[in-house]
Amino acid sequence: MKTPFLRFPAFAGIGTLLVLLAASLTARTWTSSDGSATFEGELKAYDPETGKLTVTRSDGRDLTFTQDKLSKDDIAFLKENGAVAPPAAGGSSGSSASSAGVKDLPDQLPDPDGKEADMSKPVQVFILMGQSNMLGFGNAGQLKGMAPEKYPYLVDDGGNWNVRKDVRNVFFCMGGLRYNDWLTAENGNGSGKFGPEIGIGNYLGEAIDAPVMILKSCVGNRALGWDLLPPSAVGTGANGQSYQGNSESSDRKVNEEVKAAKGWYAGLQYDQDVGAAQEALRNLSTYYPDAKEYEVAGFFWWQGNAEPGKGSVENYDKNLAFLFNDLRKDFNAPNAKFVCATLGEHDKSATLSQKMFDFAAMPEFKDQAAVFYSKPVSKGGSGGHYGGDPETYMNVGEGMGKLMVELLQKN
Repeated sequence: MKTPFLRFPAFAGIGTLLVLLAASLTARTWTSSDGSATFEGELKAYDPETGKLTVTRSDGRDLTFTQDKLSKDDIAFLKENGAVAPPAAGGSSGSSASSAGVKDLPDQLPDPDGKEADMSKPVQVFILMGQSNMLGFGNAGQLKGMAPEKYPYLVDDGGNWNVRKDVRNVFFCMGGLRYNDWLTAENGNGSGKFGPEIGIGNYLGEAIDAPVMILKSCVGNRALGWDLLPPSAVGTGANGQSYQGNSESSDRKVNEEVKAAKGWYAGLQYDQDVGAAQEALRNLSTYYPDAKEYEVAGFFWWQGNAEPGKGSVENYDKNLAFLFNDLRKDFNAPNAKFVCATLGEHDKSATLSQKMFDFAAMPEFKDQAAVFYSKPVSKGGSGGHYGGDPETYMNVGEGMGKLMVELLQKN
């Protein structure tokens, strides 16, 4: 039997519930508005003003939806109990790197020690999204020739690629798995090329005293104001459009009916990219061996080349804010940080660059978001993937990684 309002199986006959996550959580059997389905779960958060609530099911998944999907008795129960604030941090889908130490970075990264991470600590997950340059076109062969001088931590004394056994590199493209292995510059995206994940992953691996996962989910030629339009965006997409998907925040899925009718829709790529990352985290040990818990600690965003053609440059700052807030909700990570990078050919005065800096300067994102200005370290243009220049991809990755470490240290 399927629950039509949540798209998950109903759970009848379950003898015991999860241990309460906090004293404020309430376990009960929830019923759909039409009475056709039930499921067991614990109330994790409820906002009476918006009617939104989050329930932790008996299998550990968090579901976020509006109270109109529930029975009259459930709605009465919610109103009687009043507002319930979400937990500040922790759990298998926690909010920040608070359980892991974040140390200062040295002037030059040392070679990785080859040791595995302490698996008693939750994996610190960083979600990477954007378009083709986040996907990565850096030439690994050229990088190997210059690594001993410019990025010595990437290779050993014999010129062989180093492998970080404390950083997992996972990459999805169009919802399909492309790469799942330990981090090495030899193969960043599964095709012998690499993106900013190599610099990002090495800096995070050095600074964070816990297992680290780089979880990249992206594809090229996508605009924030159209393909990647976030769920909370209303009227800020291309031609004043709003998000058109309808999946639950805890289980993003492409709306196949809308896709079939329109061929595409505003936010389809958001649903696919976020959905792939969510599915990976539901099967955590498949992507980080022996891992049992994780915390989504941050988000990285490198995108913008497609925006002038099919997105909304004028609303880019607003849509970045929607993106950051929606990602925090979808990954149950209210304290996660956000780092984005400008396009390599753009000055700070370029409109798209300014919109990024305007977003990060919003008062609610103080010490939460930062922008890496990439022109001083880039060669060529984003439309041509910087000619595959390895220094561009390494320099942008290192810069973004350093900014994330700085933000994490402000917890």
